[in-house]
Amino acid sequence: MSQSYGKTRWKRFALVMVPSVAATAAIGVSLANSALAASFSVSGQQFKVTVDDLQGDNFSQFGGVDVEANGNPHPVAISAFDSATLKNLCQSVVTDLGPLGKWTLVLKAGNSEDPNKQVKAEQLLIDLNQLNADAEFKSINIGQDASTLKGSAVDKLKADGGKLPSGAQGFAQSAKSAHLTGVQQTAWATSAGTFTLNGLKLNINQGSGAGVECY
Repeated sequence: MSQSYGKTRWKRFALVMVPSVAATAAIGVSLANSALAASFSVSGQQFKVTVDDLQGDNFSQFGGVDVEANGNPHPVAISAFDSATLKNLCQSVVTDLGPLGKWTLVLKAGNSEDPNKQVKAEQLLIDLNQLNADAEFKSINIGQDASTLKGSAVDKLKADGGKLPSGAQGFAQSAKSAHLTGVQQTAWATSAGTFTLNGLKLNINQGSGAGVECY
């Protein structure tokens, strides 16, 4: 096991843990081993998320597969946090309504300097395929076997019927804490044991792209 103690900074962290080629090659193995990420069928629509600041405890990340209701699989990197605090959360998803054109649902929360009014999450699981951020990890292990990961978020995935991969397809990393700033990501699914959205605002806006979506 590769270990690094103290702080580790990775500028513009972008899926360094799970290369896309390796994740794609692992789809068949993951499906055969039931190494599915989401405990539900994903919609087939990705959504965008931005966060100014994310502070998470007991972080882990590993590869998996999200599956649509029609069986179409999507390789993902699963980020797990036992608990997390998020500042200035924005989530957007575009829907094509045919003759009405494209409309974007935008959700915002935690837009406050008051730590008591920021977004709080417990047992947070994010199934993503793209992430840009500035990141700092404390007490990080890189190259850990995914089957040995521990924590309430990982336990939630197992309880929901997921199975963590092991061996050659089970490359993972874990850290005592993770601090990400300037987060931009696209994801297939997010789940949590508890998700507290303080200052929630939801709008449906006509159109898509810059100025309408989160980024």
